[in-house]
Amino acid sequence: MNQSLNVAANQQKDGTTENPAATNQQQQIKQLIVPALEMLLALPLGLGLSQFNIGGIAWIFGGIASGVAVLQTSRIFYNYSPKPNRITRKIGLVLAGLTIGASNAHTNLANVAAGVPVFIFLTLFLLLCGSCIGYIYSRLSKTNLLTAMLATAPGGVGIMAAIAADYDKNVTLVALVQALRVTSVVFLIPLVARVSSSACFQPQALSIKDGLFSFEPSHLGLLSLALLVTGLAVYLATLLKIPAAPFFAALLVGMAFNPVLDSLTFVGDINFTPPLAIKLLGQILLGITIGEYWGDKSTIRKQTIGYALMSVAMTLAAGAIAALLAMQLTSWDWLTCLLVTAPGGSAEIILVALTLNHNVEIVTAGHVVRLIAINISLPIWVFLFRHLDMKRTEGFLPEK
Repeated sequence: MNQSLNVAANQQKDGTTENPAATNQQQQIKQLIVPALEMLLALPLGLGLSQFNIGGIAWIFGGIASGVAVLQTSRIFYNYSPKPNRITRKIGLVLAGLTIGASNAHTNLANVAAGVPVFIFLTLFLLLCGSCIGYIYSRLSKTNLLTAMLATAPGGVGIMAAIAADYDKNVTLVALVQALRVTSVVFLIPLVARVSSSACFQPQALSIKDGLFSFEPSHLGLLSLALLVTGLAVYLATLLKIPAAPFFAALLVGMAFNPVLDSLTFVGDINFTPPLAIKLLGQILLGITIGEYWGDKSTIRKQTIGYALMSVAMTLAAGAIAALLAMQLTSWDWLTCLLVTAPGGSAEIILVALTLNHNVEIVTAGHVVRLIAINISLPIWVFLFRHLDMKRTEGFLPEK
């Protein structure tokens, strides 16, 4: 007891006494400052990139650059290493889902339903390719099979990194490969569309000159109602453990909002669309989360980057082959096939289709089917790959 008191007295004398409450408060303040700085930096970056006439994709890239810059600056100059913010990504997925759903509100479901068998076939093909690529990546990089599969599966950065953390795998490696692939796809598809055919490339202009927000009472009321219903839907979907709950729930609310209100006898004709601020914010937040995964990497070996690039190149090649198959099986144009089979995060690729203003309903349906298939099959994947990892490990153990 006396020894503890002496230690405390010495700490007070040296000025080294730590107050846990004060430390937690400082940590919370830092966690609020980081996303605020990211948003402040993303806005001028997105505005500058939008001058190059690349449509709404400029705001995603503005967010990516902002996430990288803020996290790296915090680490290098302030010795503070924040982790990618999951809440930021969830909000981005909700806003993106609401925006995408509203743009698909008048979709002819019969035409989309006709393509479901093709979507399932393409998903199975990409999953098979992903398994082969993961196995090759595992053998070349000398990493365990489950980590390699999570890194190369076309499931998105946040989901795969979270699963890697749950199973105590190499989260940094999984996030690196996933972020590299998603960034590559988001950058390459608009570039290929612009270079190959100007007819296919008709970017959706998202300029703040058009007005970010409408302050009309009716529009504010509808927006408040949409956000309230979306929040409730996300909460229920999370309780039911629905895969990618924030994105799916918001997507369904966006698609059903106008038709449901129109069906009510006491409500007139409703044509609600989320304001430009919601679209920009959703794209910026998704871009920021990708950038955060890049900025979370302090030191990465050249060999690790080389193997990651190799796996990403193989995954992109598999996506291109899947696009060629889709062109043979359907009447879709090449850009639609490329967007449907693009091996990136579902929300990011659908946003690319939205910013390109190109067959958003088909791309949305294809990626929703893929996202459902991946999340449903994940428990089987994890069990199988963990079992194979154990077998491989036992094979290297010396006999007793």
